[in-house]
Amino acid sequence: MNASWIPWQLREALWSTLDWRERAAARRAFLSICRWSGEGIRTGFGGILDDGRPIHGGAVKLLPLREAFGAGDGPFNILYAVSSCQPRCAEQLFEKCRNEGIRIVWNQNGVAYPAWAGSESERFNRPMRRLREMADFVVNQSEFCEVSAKRFLGPCDKPSAILYNPVDLVAFSPLSGREGSDSGSVRLLAAGTHGTRDRVTCVLDALRELRAGGIDATLTVAGNFQWSGGEEDFVRESERLGIANSVQRTPRFSQSDAPALYRNHDLLLHPKYMDPCPTVVLEALACGLPVVGSMSGGMPELVPETCGTLIEAPLDWDIRHTPSGLQIADAVAALLPRLGEVSAAARRHAEARFAVGPWVGAHGTIFRSLPT
Repeated sequence: MNASWIPWQLREALWSTLDWRERAAARRAFLSICRWSGEGIRTGFGGILDDGRPIHGGAVKLLPLREAFGAGDGPFNILYAVSSCQPRCAEQLFEKCRNEGIRIVWNQNGVAYPAWAGSESERFNRPMRRLREMADFVVNQSEFCEVSAKRFLGPCDKPSAILYNPVDLVAFSPLSGREGSDSGSVRLLAAGTHGTRDRVTCVLDALRELRAGGIDATLTVAGNFQWSGGEEDFVRESERLGIANSVQRTPRFSQSDAPALYRNHDLLLHPKYMDPCPTVVLEALACGLPVVGSMSGGMPELVPETCGTLIEAPLDWDIRHTPSGLQIADAVAALLPRLGEVSAAARRHAEARFAVGPWVGAHGTIFRSLPT
């Protein structure tokens, strides 16, 4: 049943009633939580890494923290939570940890605003606001994350830091001697969770423009479509534009599949408007893929002009400004003559800015700074 016509406040009340068994089970699990009182840092993650959900998106960054500081099933003295993959019954979990004297570190990704969430922005922002208030330290994933959270969640008086998401530079690395496609065509990739139709149609339009201009280009669109009828819509649009034979669709890919996916392409297209700190962009850079995207959100902090091209966009919280297919095609065409140079620069930039080791080290410094 499509319940989108029901006001979000009422839907939340209904869902909280219908999932009472899950909530009761979570509360029972919380009873066993206790604080680690020994030496050193032991970190818990609220079950995110072992509750049966696939580990992707915001949860991936927890893996190196678990390796360095994880408490396993035992007591812990730091709870680490990410806004984009919150633990089940997060507010009750935070309350339990506070009562036990366990410090809480909150990792803030993006927030909801009218341009993508419309009138339901507060449904997403209200729990984030409350959880951020309960934290002892806030890690913002970019300057844009900090600015947008201040605007839509309100001022924050907690100590904070800006730490861009990390990338496993061993797993995500270019092919040795990478020179592009053997066939001579340019292989374009658009990857991630595609929340809106315009994010996909603009890259299809770009492919049409490139091919019409005599550039032998192909496109892979990988990741989930989140709008109704997306798969059928994609096929129709590809056929309408006359590019169906030059487009490949990969609806799902795992974290272990991702390195090969990047290595089999030459350029990443990331037209999402106001993306706060997209890991897909960092992984692509690490694999030596230049990026063409929107000069909005956190993207200007992540992609310098030596590593690709960002298309100018205004700051607008109310309306999405997605690049046109022609703008994307022009940016791709301008990069092609120096693709090898820009690819090498992309990898160097990822090594300098997004390595896992310094990110984990910065977290260790944060954890040790919290009063015990």
